[in-house]
Amino acid sequence: MELYLNATSPYARLMRIVLLEKGLTDTVTLKWCDPWADDAELLKANPAGRIPALITEKGITLSESLLIAVYLDGVSPNKPMIPTAGLGEVLHLTGLGQNLMDAAFNTVIARKHYGNGIDDSELGQRRSRAIQRLLKQLDGELGEIQQTSTINLGHIATSVALDYLAFRLPEVNWKKDYPLLLAWHASVTARESFQQTAFC
Repeated sequence: MELYLNATSPYARLMRIVLLEKGLTDTVTLKWCDPWADDAELLKANPAGRIPALITEKGITLSESLLIAVYLDGVSPNKPMIPTAGLGEVLHLTGLGQNLMDAAFNTVIARKHYGNGIDDSELGQRRSRAIQRLLKQLDGELGEIQQTSTINLGHIATSVALDYLAFRLPEVNWKKDYPLLLAWHASVTARESFQQTAFC
């Protein structure tokens, strides 16, 4: 299999963590690329020019990080990351993490193309409010959980989104504002898969 990705995408990092947790790193070739440069190989794998994009062992191309995660979860015999037991809870948390990741990523991209003043636009303010609401909800739902012995897709998506906020939007000081959420996050990101894929 081949996975198109770059080092700063939270969606690509999510994939790298899933590969590590599912024991699939030896079966996937990482294809580093710049999605903003209309990389020809990436466009062949995903005409939208977005990462991550996965080419399966049968030559089928998959896009969108959560869809790729579902596929990888199904092809590995390791413990499921999208378990049948508690499926609703896992998908709920995955959705919260994905929404936080999207709001943060779209803020970063808008600033890249239009400058920081875009934050004052209606869409910029909407994204900012969404980030604050999501952080508050995650703190309420996860803040009392101090240890996570197993990991699922919801844990990964949420933790990657929180790391991305700290990496790209440090002014959103969630670590100071939500110490209980920080403690939960620390228990997840202590895993080797997070340490190996840290944003830099």
